[in-house]
Amino acid sequence: MTEREKMLAGELYNCGDEELLKQWHKAKNLIRIYNQLNYELKEKQEEILNELLGSRGANLWITAPFFIDYGNNIYIGNNCEINMNCTFLDCNKIIIGNNALIAPNVQIYTVFHPINATERFTLNENGAFSFCKSLTAPVTIGDNVWIGGGTIILPGVTIGNNVTVGAGSVVTKSIPDNKVAYGNPCKVIRDNN
Repeated sequence: MTEREKMLAGELYNCGDEELLKQWHKAKNLIRIYNQLNYELKEKQEEILNELLGSRGANLWITAPFFIDYGNNIYIGNNCEINMNCTFLDCNKIIIGNNALIAPNVQIYTVFHPINATERFTLNENGAFSFCKSLTAPVTIGDNVWIGGGTIILPGVTIGNNVTVGAGSVVTKSIPDNKVAYGNPCKVIRDNN
């Protein structure tokens, strides 16, 4: 099993793997170009997003700056807006449904490190520090979801359809369909109808 396969399977993997670093560098270069483009250059933005993302629907608006790890593990539906300064650590899949609104400064994490430091750190042949080992879990966001500004979504979370997450929330657990949730940690407050 390759390190990428381990990464996507949620198994302990080596972040310093040559194949992963090659993909990571490609994504970082593409997103740097995207973030520096004039906003009027919609065709060039579309071209970069088509090369960068795993898939994307129609009418996607991503306001720069936008930050990612690999890009190719991000899948976005139709009619979505991702506002400025969002960070998506897509070491596993980030799936966003249709009609999603993601406010500024939202962070979506699919990657985390083992709690035990001996599992987290490795040394190379000469005893020097190498890359950390990591684990992953996907994040799924349903249709018609609004994620408020400054929200942090942790690995393994699923946010159902028609959910509103209040600004500044830290989403540590999944949220079922048709709810309003907010807080740190984020909790369901009421139905969304």
